[in-house]
Amino acid sequence: MSEPSNPEPEKKDVLRDTDDDARRLAKGLMRSARFGAIAALEPETGHPLASRVALCPDMDGTPVILISTLSGHTAALNSDPRCSLLLGEPGKGDPLAHARVTLFCQARKLERGGSEHVRVRRRYLARHPKAELYVDFGDFAFFRLETERASLNGGFGKAYALDKTDLVLPEEDWAALGDWEEGAVAHMNDDHLDAIKLYAEVLARQPEGRWKLVSLDPEGMDLLAGDRMARLWFDVPLSEPGALRPVLVDLAKKARAAQSTAG
Repeated sequence: MSEPSNPEPEKKDVLRDTDDDARRLAKGLMRSARFGAIAALEPETGHPLASRVALCPDMDGTPVILISTLSGHTAALNSDPRCSLLLGEPGKGDPLAHARVTLFCQARKLERGGSEHVRVRRRYLARHPKAELYVDFGDFAFFRLETERASLNGGFGKAYALDKTDLVLPEEDWAALGDWEEGAVAHMNDDHLDAIKLYAEVLARQPEGRWKLVSLDPEGMDLLAGDRMARLWFDVPLSEPGALRPVLVDLAKKARAAQSTAG
């Protein structure tokens, strides 16, 4: 008589169900990041090559990097576009207790002079103004890191698997706003720095600073003071350019009311 076999213990699923809070957290990490760690495959050896890269989000949330042909990761991406990008920086205490997201991507080089190149160049320089010195050099190029899926770690015991639809806006949701964004950002920075300061310091609860608006998208705005980024989400995503002004006015009213109450 054979001995009864011991059944293998069931594997515990460590992943939580993806919900709106997880999507918002992952998108916030993508929208607010000014740099991250990219991993690509070294063409000579196939070994993963990790490097730090500066970046910005395109209108749909896709990360964009500006890299030189002299860098090892450029050769790697030209040979094999598969890559991963880690976003999310530690703060006080245990670094593993802070949220981070790993994006699984396919890198796509942007051709100079096209509408994509013009748009991402502007958005990138808004976050990295010192790149003006070399952004147009012939040996530099922008790559969009087309996101296919992501692994989100929101802290201990908070793991999620997300796909592209959880992270990136479809073109029909932002196309109408693409041509309008540049003028809207310039207008706010030229004429409404007082409102921008309220958005950052009251609504986004950031420390005092010389805040400016760096980018807009249907879901919110990104603000910058020195090296500090802040993300402010709209209550309802914008569907067309005309919806922006009343939203910004309402946000300013809310911030002033909150400031008055606190004072």
